[in-house]
Amino acid sequence: MSLEIAFIGYGEVGQLFSHQLAAKPGVHVAVYDILFDDPNRYPALKQRAINDKVRVAGSVAEVCATAEIVISAVTADSTVTAARQAAPHLTPRQTYIDLNSVSPATKRVVADQIRQGGAAFIEFAVMAPVSGVGIEVPILSGGEKAGPISAQLNELGMRITPVSPEIGTASATKLCRSIVIKGMEALMVDFTLASEKAGVMPAVLASLKASYPGMDWENLAKVMMARVAQHGLRRAAEMREASRMITELGLDGSLTAAIAGRHESFAKSKLPPRAE
Repeated sequence: MSLEIAFIGYGEVGQLFSHQLAAKPGVHVAVYDILFDDPNRYPALKQRAINDKVRVAGSVAEVCATAEIVISAVTADSTVTAARQAAPHLTPRQTYIDLNSVSPATKRVVADQIRQGGAAFIEFAVMAPVSGVGIEVPILSGGEKAGPISAQLNELGMRITPVSPEIGTASATKLCRSIVIKGMEALMVDFTLASEKAGVMPAVLASLKASYPGMDWENLAKVMMARVAQHGLRRAAEMREASRMITELGLDGSLTAAIAGRHESFAKSKLPPRAE
């Protein structure tokens, strides 16, 4: 197999996926991230790319130029912007994959932008944390060409399941799951902070263990709080997309919007202070 893949976005997902795919025989990977334009961040990112044996591109146009498959792996709030920047540089020979955690409506907006130049559009929905598994993480796909593209990438070790030729089904499945996971994480933050400050943590944990003996509540709280501290800003953007989806369905998205706010506020409280 000979395949050229481009990544727009070189964060956690972009780094893991590009590194693993570049290690496959015949696969060539190029990456671009807006942080490449930051002189303070670029040297470390460039060195990571060199270590990962992927090519660093200087712009969206450059990273798209020779790729057969372009994968958008940016933050939720940058999804539409990334597609808008890529669209003029795509042709009918290319496929654009959006794996960002955004609402079905946002995926359809992106699809319309990408299809204007004739490129195919496929949505991916990553259904579990990527750390530790990388490209083997379960992914749902949607779109008219989801079947053949998923099969092609599965040959490289990915685990992609096509669910619909329509755009939106995969992302709706992902966001409904995320409401549960990110909602639990927000609850764990408030439960831990409140019970520790009130001095009742041991009693609360004992009560929870009695009611739900199959769950390790103490460890769960620690793990989820750490996740929010590290990824809360990105997950807040995802939950705002989930809230948008709920509203578009004619339901009340206020609780999910509050989950987004809690992720953001806790993550910001853990950021190092800015130098004066």
